[in-house]
Parts: sequence; C-alpha cells; structure tokens
Amino acid sequence: MAMLNLRRIDLADGRAADQIAALQKQLGPRGDITTPRNRALTESVFGQPLTPTQVVERICGDVQSRGLDAVLDYTEKLDGVRLSPGEVRVSERELEKAHAAADPAFLETVRRVRQNIMSFQCGLIHRDAVLSVSGSHELRQRYRPLRRVGICVPGGAAAYPSTLLMTACPAQAAGVREVAVVAPPTPFGSYNKDLLATCRELRINEVYRIGGAQAVAALAYGVSGIPRVDMIVGPGNQFVTLAKRHVFGQVAIDMLAGPTEVVILADDSASPSFVAADLISQAEHSPGASILITWHRPLLDEVAILLDRQLQQLSRENQARESLESFGAMILAGDERDAVGVANQIAAEHVQILTRDPESLLELVENAGAVFLGPYTPVALGDYVAGPSHVLPTGGTARFASGLSANDFQRRSSVISFSRAGLEKMAPHVRCLAEKESLSAHAASVDIRVGRRDERLLAGAGKPGRSP
Repeated sequence: MAMLNLRRIDLADGRAADQIAALQKQLGPRGDITTPRNRALTESVFGQPLTPTQVVERICGDVQSRGLDAVLDYTEKLDGVRLSPGEVRVSERELEKAHAAADPAFLETVRRVRQNIMSFQCGLIHRDAVLSVSGSHELRQRYRPLRRVGICVPGGAAAYPSTLLMTACPAQAAGVREVAVVAPPTPFGSYNKDLLATCRELRINEVYRIGGAQAVAALAYGVSGIPRVDMIVGPGNQFVTLAKRHVFGQVAIDMLAGPTEVVILADDSASPSFVAADLISQAEHSPGASILITWHRPLLDEVAILLDRQLQQLSRENQARESLESFGAMILAGDERDAVGVANQIAAEHVQILTRDPESLLELVENAGAVFLGPYTPVALGDYVAGPSHVLPTGGTARFASGLSANDFQRRSSVISFSRAGLEKMAPHVRCLAEKESLSAHAASVDIRVGRRDERLLAGAGKPGRSP
C-alpha cells in the first residue's frame, strides 16, 4: 500500500492561514452533503433526490401526523426491518436473558465505569442557592431534574454500550426518573446482547427498536406506546443530528455533534509512537479528524513513519487511513503559543497535551470539549471509563458549547419572596423603569400594595357608568 498522504501545514508559510481555514471548513457542520449510497436510498424511498434536510423534514412531519405507523414504515424502508407494533419495545424477558448471558467480566466493567461516572457527575450537580436580605426579601435559585429523557444509541458499524453509559449515568445522577433508549434494529443496535445487558445493569427497562430520524421524531412528539420526552441526547448519523435540530424547541437536545476529532499539542518530549497511536484512535471512527500541532520539526517525520507502521497492524486500517488522508493534518508551529493559538482556533472536541509541562500549557487552552494531559492519558480513557461524559462539542463548537453533564438534565427556576418593607424600598425603582417603558400597569401593581393609589379605582369602581 502507498505511503500515507497526510497534509502538512507550516505556519511560517504565507498560505498557512488559508490552509487552516480550509481545514476548519472541512471539520464544520455539513448538513446537506450526503453519500452516493444515501442519495440512492433517498430516491428509492421518496421518489426524488431530496437533500438530507428535506428527508428529515419529511420524516418528522410524517411521524408527527401519522404516529407509530410512520415510524414502522420508515423502519422498514430505511433499515430493511418490518416490525409489528408489539415488537418495537424490547421485552423485560429479553433484557433479563441478555443480562443473565452476559460475560461476567463485561458486567464488572460496566459496574466499574458506572461508578466512575456517577462519582464524578454527582459532584457536579448544582445545589439550590439562596440570597436573604433581612427584613426585605429572599431570592432562591431552585433546581429540579427533567422528568423524562430519550437516549439515541448508534448501531450501524459497531455496538456502543459506552454511549449508553456516558448519557444515561449523568441523567440518573441528576435524578431523572424515566429514561427511554432507542437503537436501530440491527445486530449492533437493539438486537445487540451486550447493549441490552448494559441497559438492564443500569436499570433501564424502556428500550425501543427504532433508529434514525424516525426515532428522534417519535421521542419528540410521542407516538402510540412511546410517550414523548423532555430532552433527547446521544450521537447518531447525519440524519439523527438533523432530526435533533428539527425537533429542538419541542424538546431540549444535548448538541449537534458531528464526526469525532482530536488535536494533539506535542513538543520534543512526546513519544512519536504515542502520538501516532492517538491520531489513529480517532481516525478509526471513520470519519474522524486527527490533527498534530508541534513546534518540534523532527516529530512530524517520526510520526509519519509510525502512522504507516501502526496502521498496517489494525483491522480497520483502510477506514483509518482514509480518515487521516481526508481529515487529518500535521501542523508545524513556530513555538508553543502559536501552536495553542491554532488549537484554540480549531476548537476541537478533544485536545491532548503531550509536553514536558502540560499544566502550564493548559492555562493557554481556551476552546476544547475535553483536555487530556500527559503521556498516560489517551482519549480512550475519556471515551470509556474516566467519568466526564464523552458526548462533547465538535466542528468548532467548543468555542461556545460544553460537554454533556448531569447539570444539563436539570431545570432551574428562580423563587422570589418580598416583605412589605422590601417592596416599599424597591417600589420607586420599579416605578422609574415602568414609566420609561410606558408600562403603567407594572407600576400600578406595585403602587396598589404600598398605598400610593386608590384600590377601588384600580378595580374599576371609578369608571363612568359603574356604581362605586
């Protein structure tokens, strides 16, 4: 096989800014770009070449109007599986059998990971806050968990019990009582025994054999046998992401996540073999973007050689190689500050710092979904076992978005309580602003309580034609 063709960018080159901009554009959301396979499937199902956005609008509208019948029709047309209404929900017996047959070592891993996640997430949870002003007023911020959450678990190329752990456990830590899981009717989805065993271990008994945009719509609108949820979380393909965007407002969503990505900041102390392995680990998601930024020029050649060597040892060599060539890059910076500047510009999902003093460089990193420090903290730890959720912002959205946590499953509301003395103290300020905004009824609602206006007049007693 030919030598890996991985793009290189030198920040000293006058073209570097344009090259970085092109890379960012490639990593950003591309909602209406589709594959030839999906284009052909769309034409066969809808009879015309719709864009992915149009496909999602059609599916969601159909599910909203026809309910479960539409969900079952699209499951047959898009997933090739015809389900009866009674087959949509995985039975309690199936969950129990999967759990009983599961590898004990796997269940032990699930329990350990759950403990890690719950320990971390429970420590994050917002607590009610109170501000009391003696004799005047009390202000409270109150937090309550969402009632019901839907979780999308992919099931196309592989089974993902880790996704279930990283979404369900934060919800449970927040106190969410009802969790509904949807996964496509595939061997890696809702027919996967390990996934079902994980559901049972997490005490999740609502599992539905549906996927894609039709599953998102079913959760958002509610259909026969599947009550609507308050929030939808979890990753998925392009159509799942677009469907989450479409139903946002009907329900809350976690984020609009795209393909995974990693930026590695490395100096001359970094192990080239570690760097190569970490670049490949994200590329094997296919698509997955893997970017090395270094100010140590020899590292570029050393990593390039090891990438080829390590790729040849992997079962997903072709997929990882294609991802590296399509979405990867090796960037040479002048120094560590230039390197971090580019990393902040890219605002990647994962940022790894492989330097002598990663903590000092961390202070300069502003935009990242999650940061991994030092040679013994590969992204795989965050993907599977560490504790923070692996549902993280991608495509540059780490500039303004954050990873999923238990706090995302809480609603907050303020509670305000004033005494008469407190109201009298604040009344002039309410009156001032109300007058500036020509909202006299706002001022009147205060004045009537502090004796500045005749209560009978406000009640309409002094209007012409009415008796006092």
